[in-house]
Amino acid sequence: MRKIILNRKLEDNTWTLIDSDYNLSAGAPEQDLLVSLETWEKLKDQLSNHQGRIGLEISGEVEPENFVDQLDKFAMIAIVFPKFADGRGYSLARLLRERYGYGGELRAKGDVLRDQLFYLQRCGFNAFEIREDRCVEDALNAFEDFTVTYQADANEKRPIYHRHS
Repeated sequence: MRKIILNRKLEDNTWTLIDSDYNLSAGAPEQDLLVSLETWEKLKDQLSNHQGRIGLEISGEVEPENFVDQLDKFAMIAIVFPKFADGRGYSLARLLRERYGYGGELRAKGDVLRDQLFYLQRCGFNAFEIREDRCVEDALNAFEDFTVTYQADANEKRPIYHRHS
């Protein structure tokens, strides 16, 4: 089973991406299922009876208004980065955490590189699915690259000059 980084620790990836043709009755009832927004819209009535967790996989171009009224249905939201230079996922993560109060797992997935992890975490991501051609164990060290941040972020609401008395 492929490893991911979750809350700065290596964990097994328990999520299975399904499409709208997936046979829910044939799968394990407690299985963690990851769906696209399109698949969610087609299967949400059937998925409401699923005993496992449901996660939503979206791209950075998706407008949060298309799904924020259903955030409580998703234990995890995976934002896909099609290429490392696409920064829309950073903005979407900040919106989900700060404006919409999403408290579940927020995963960066796709072309996610070690050099980005520290900054992705500052935007609210707490899980990372590293590219298959990269070493996930080495990527875990990215969180130690910097010890001090000056600005507020999704995790630390106070800038540095308000942190010390």
